[in-house]
Amino acid sequence: MFRHTTVRTVRRVSSDPRHLTGRQGEQHALDHLRRLGYELVARNHRTRFGEIDLVMRDARALVFVEVKSRRAQRPGAVWEALDERKRRQVRQMARAFLHEATGRPVAEAIRFDAIGVVVDARGGLLRLEHLEAAF
Repeated sequence: MFRHTTVRTVRRVSSDPRHLTGRQGEQHALDHLRRLGYELVARNHRTRFGEIDLVMRDARALVFVEVKSRRAQRPGAVWEALDERKRRQVRQMARAFLHEATGRPVAEAIRFDAIGVVVDARGGLLRLEHLEAAF
């Protein structure tokens, strides 16, 4: 007797609190940018160099956004993880995106923004800092 079985690939969402904080921070950053009139081009786009948090488009530029999130219990310096090595990696990911992306929006300029987010224990927004042209 032949049985047909359907196999589904399920993308597992990490239960690591750091990943949850990161997802919450990215959502707050996305909401912020949309309120400012930005259009979402890509979210969590994977390249061989890593994952781009957000690719947005404003009136002039295609904007690659690096989001750094922290919990209020251990806020630390939100920007400490945005060192030269990380900035170089984001630029490499942007180049890969531009090279690989089909049908990407045309823009006058390319910009790299950074958004720092601090959330409470439930993921509620406590603080958001948006640095345009951060690097």
